[in-house]
Amino acid sequence: MIEHSNVMSPTEKRAAFSIAGIFSTRMLGLFMIFPVFALFAHQEFNGITGLQIGIAMGIYGLTQAFLQIPYGMLSDKYGRKPLIIAGMFIFMLGSIVCAMADSIEMMIIGRAIQGMGAVAAVLMASVADLVSEQFRLRAMSIVGMTIGFSFTLSLIAGPLLASVFGVRGIFWTIAALAVAGMLLVKYAMPDIEKQQFQREAEADPSQFKEILKNPQLLRLDFGVFVLHAMLTAMFVVLPLTLKDSAGLVVTDHWEIYLPVMILSFVLMVPFIIQAESRGRMKMVFVGAIATLTLMQLGFAFVAPSFWTLFALLLIFFTAFNLLEASLPSLVVKLAPADKKGTASGVFSTSQFLGAALGGAMGGYFYQHYGHDGVFIFTATIGALWTLAALTMEKPLPLSIASLAIEDLKEGEIESIQNKLLSYDGIYEVVVLADEKRVYFKIDRKVVDEAALINYIEQR
Repeated sequence: MIEHSNVMSPTEKRAAFSIAGIFSTRMLGLFMIFPVFALFAHQEFNGITGLQIGIAMGIYGLTQAFLQIPYGMLSDKYGRKPLIIAGMFIFMLGSIVCAMADSIEMMIIGRAIQGMGAVAAVLMASVADLVSEQFRLRAMSIVGMTIGFSFTLSLIAGPLLASVFGVRGIFWTIAALAVAGMLLVKYAMPDIEKQQFQREAEADPSQFKEILKNPQLLRLDFGVFVLHAMLTAMFVVLPLTLKDSAGLVVTDHWEIYLPVMILSFVLMVPFIIQAESRGRMKMVFVGAIATLTLMQLGFAFVAPSFWTLFALLLIFFTAFNLLEASLPSLVVKLAPADKKGTASGVFSTSQFLGAALGGAMGGYFYQHYGHDGVFIFTATIGALWTLAALTMEKPLPLSIASLAIEDLKEGEIESIQNKLLSYDGIYEVVVLADEKRVYFKIDRKVVDEAALINYIEQR
């Protein structure tokens, strides 16, 4: 019988933290300009339009959306590390183009090139390659927390760096972060000795049709599309609002973002507990979406001042952070056991498309209808998401896990499925003979995973 440790190995810990570090360099690079770009663009480029500002902010999402799944497929053929380094190098080139851009058109090209370094799916596949099934959820959580922290840090670091180096200096800093990411890949990330297609982390094109026909997953795809469209559209005008209505010069915008982000993370914890531990996920989820929508109306119709903007941003980011954490969890809960990677790939593509469209539409509405027009647009799409979420099934508290089965014979499949389905806490089982692996959905509060592994091995 195989002995199963309850502690991650040093290599697994190194993999989780190095990949989290690589993710953070990209996240900081993509979002540090959000709090400062609109003001910079107005000052730097003559005759600029709102639409051009929005396109420049969101265009990275378009190239990212179309390339992230092909990157994952190429990494299966050419290796994870080479593709990650190539992606980070492209990201660095895009940042340099942005730093040297002398027109808004060149800035848009640079941001598009940044998005072409679409390594997120390859990084997630690398986690699956380097971390055993028993600790994969823990490793993914480390990566997820790092992404959330990086987004928060980017809103604070952007204005601070702009005060020291200027906005062009931010892009040079982003290029340096890309180099740091490449060094992490080279020297910190463990080598992958046994790479294989990771169904839990990579998209399988043969599964797209089924995933795109799943109404529950489509609601989540639409949701993350709206969430990131809303965020990008807001930042087309939010820096201008803070400057004109709150009296904050751009270098002081961190003074509102820092307390807002810290407090929002504290305030969302009770709601996470209610959703995950008390079985109230749908109620909390729909409530957060409705709250986001109401805050957009607040930005449009409440007289702006420092404290009203502080309150609106605090409530908005509490709901935003709650939804940003809940949506990937819901994808896992609602995806078929053997299609998590494909469901997550479609979900991520929807997120990046939302950022692209949100930037463009936010710019359009700002150009033609002013600040209030942007927030009425975001409130409208938020209301549509609220209606879609109301019809969502109540999700069960399930996770997806998998286990390799050696010496699997074709005739054993049905008996293994029946045996696992009879195990308390298992809700879905898929046995794939060609992969010699079983995928199942479990309630981790009920299932002792070490005991389950032994149960399967004693078949």
